[in-house]
Amino acid sequence: MSFYARWVVPQLVNCAMRNRRLSEYRNRVIPRAQGAVLEIGVGSGFNLPLYGADVDRIYGIDPSGELLAMAQKRRDAARVPVTLTRASAEAMPLDADSIDTVVTTWTLCSIPDVGRALREMRRILRPGGKLVFVEHGLSRDPQVRKWQNRLTPCWKKVGGGCHLNRNIDELIRSAGFRIDALETGYMKGPRPMSFMYEGWATPLAE
Repeated sequence: MSFYARWVVPQLVNCAMRNRRLSEYRNRVIPRAQGAVLEIGVGSGFNLPLYGADVDRIYGIDPSGELLAMAQKRRDAARVPVTLTRASAEAMPLDADSIDTVVTTWTLCSIPDVGRALREMRRILRPGGKLVFVEHGLSRDPQVRKWQNRLTPCWKKVGGGCHLNRNIDELIRSAGFRIDALETGYMKGPRPMSFMYEGWATPLAE
């Protein structure tokens, strides 16, 4: 059996299956957005075609110019106007109280100062706005947590700063949000990498 058949094909199949599983999360989370939307870590624009009729405009930020260039190609697939900006989530070029929905999909794991970024999200959200998220992070299982803590130092180096052990709901609450809905559980795959948090939160009054 050739190297291509033994290694490349299985990897392509695994990647396709993983993308299908992630699509299930995206298809649930993205339609919850409405009004003026800010997507944190818009990346290559994979989510842009999924926004529905309740969305008026999308602002997408990402620190990577290369990924934003890819997102430009997907912008035409969106149903509403899209503005793409190279920026950090820790210092967003948006006015306070200017956004109805902030969306994060597998982004909070890799932001260097995630607490500051979440406080920025709270700042730009209008009263009554919401943070909609699907993220991976710290498991509820103590044995899996041990592996996540052991693996994260190396994983960050090979995974673009990705942390396996961030407690997503606690981080959101600590930044001044109330979590209104939350579902957690494992996606199919290695447990240290596949514990998911899905839900939405609203900013608490000052």
